[in-house]
Amino acid sequence: MEKNPLKITDITLRDGHQSLLATRMRTEDMEPIAPEMNKAGFYSMEVWGGATFDVPTRFLNEDPWERLRTLKKLAPNTPLQMLLRGQNLVGYRNYADDVVEAFVKHAAETGIDIFRVFDALNDGRNFQTAVKAIKAAGKHAQLSISYSLTENKMGGPVFNLDYFLKKAVEFQDMGADSLCIKDMAGLISPDDAYTLIKALKEELKIPVNLHSHYTSGMASMSFIKAIEAGVDIIDTAIAPFALRTSHPAIEPIVVALQGTPRDTEMDLKQLLKLGQYFESIAPKYRDFLATTRMAVIDTGVLMHQVPGGMISNLIAQLKEANALNRIDEVYAELPRVRKELGFPPLVTPTSQIVGIQAVQNVLFGRYKVISTQVKDYFYGLYGRPPMPVDPEIQKIALKDYERGETPITQRPGDVLDPELDSAIEATKDIAKDIGDVLIYALYPTTGMRFLRWKYGLEEPPRETKPKTMADIKREDELLAKAKADIMAGKPAAADKPRETTPAEKETKGSGAIEPEVEGTAIKASMPGLIIRFDVKKGDEVKEGDNIVVMEAMKMAIDIVSPVDGIVKSVNFKEGDNVARDDILAIIE
Repeated sequence: MEKNPLKITDITLRDGHQSLLATRMRTEDMEPIAPEMNKAGFYSMEVWGGATFDVPTRFLNEDPWERLRTLKKLAPNTPLQMLLRGQNLVGYRNYADDVVEAFVKHAAETGIDIFRVFDALNDGRNFQTAVKAIKAAGKHAQLSISYSLTENKMGGPVFNLDYFLKKAVEFQDMGADSLCIKDMAGLISPDDAYTLIKALKEELKIPVNLHSHYTSGMASMSFIKAIEAGVDIIDTAIAPFALRTSHPAIEPIVVALQGTPRDTEMDLKQLLKLGQYFESIAPKYRDFLATTRMAVIDTGVLMHQVPGGMISNLIAQLKEANALNRIDEVYAELPRVRKELGFPPLVTPTSQIVGIQAVQNVLFGRYKVISTQVKDYFYGLYGRPPMPVDPEIQKIALKDYERGETPITQRPGDVLDPELDSAIEATKDIAKDIGDVLIYALYPTTGMRFLRWKYGLEEPPRETKPKTMADIKREDELLAKAKADIMAGKPAAADKPRETTPAEKETKGSGAIEPEVEGTAIKASMPGLIIRFDVKKGDEVKEGDNIVVMEAMKMAIDIVSPVDGIVKSVNFKEGDNVARDDILAIIE
């Protein structure tokens, strides 16, 4: 049989740590190993996009553009790849065409060679502007189909073989240089992988890439069947950052294929060298690794089909709302909400849209609280769902919606006003280049906060500073001493009684002292970030007027006044983090 070496895209520096470690790996830990990864012979390295744009500016005080420049210098011979959410870019809504064009152009100039583009609804109209910009930059457009199911296996009324083949041909005709099947929840079974890849190879003229997460435990088996069916490229991670909700490890796949026509011809010694490095820096990020269960796979995903990252978001949100005991209610609500929204694939941002609406439905009653993004979704700003939405729920969501109560049917980008000029104006006193402007354009609140950190106008919080191996060593020494003391029968420090201060006795669960309130308190319904206040002290408001817009689970939530009155106080500012039940404003 003729040799046909399998190509490997390494995703360690993007999806690997995004899946396992909340995207917290820092550039300083990528720099030493990037030159060695450049020697490994990967088809490409996915190093950017997804959450690696948002998290550095939000939590790490790092410039994502600078990370890309650095990696391009250190790995010049391996194509660098990014994950682009179509018209969403790397954010959580559709952006205007001028922002999409500027972002793609700058990413190409800064170091991206392959743009993996996907849309959460598989709506080809949301690819159009990005693809034109990628082609104009002379770069590779890998268009992706978000793999999803409504049954346990491929089939049924929505996500059947015909659906995927039609989408693939559509994307090829749009100018895709290659096609990716993006299985974000690890749902593709081995037989379905073989059937789908074989059919795609017969139908398409362009290379086919399979991307699958290890969440369900099927990914390695499905990869082997996809390889048998002729898949051109697969995504893997270096072993320390593989498995769990990440991806299959590259090392066993390389060995399994040795001596076969699909032999990758990669050097196992070099791959093991990479693994040793990632093992050495992994302890810095251990606080982000889920260790609450023995199993490295989530057998539950075979039933509920919820991606691992979405589960962790739901659990975190319920914990902060003191409602973790209601997680089973949320699991039951998720498929109901998904059906009402027209069966969107559960991938960013639709996983967040469905997830937070399910949480709100459980906590506050069905569709009593509706995020801005859910309203936008029902209006059509995210595109066309695979199936029609529930018209009654759509009517509830669009009641008094600012754009109107009749949903659109055209391409979402066609109804969005240009945004780049206003972003340039808003950042004219701080931005040094188009990269800075784009950070603000994508995330006005957290983006501007980062720019103030970057240029020394505001002190970054302590939690943005990196943890060192010396910090890890001290933690381990303290832990060892505490264990030794317990074994010796000495009381642990935590066992010693401590006098409670009067202030602490008054402190509530949120960490804030509950003040005496004269008037109506506008409270945070869940923990989150203040995006903006729509009122100021002294304003007159009517019942139902919006008081504040909060971000929770990266979705915007409007909090309205329950009464007529005058705004007596506004207690927080844009960019502040708040806990559940914090009093945001008072109406009298």
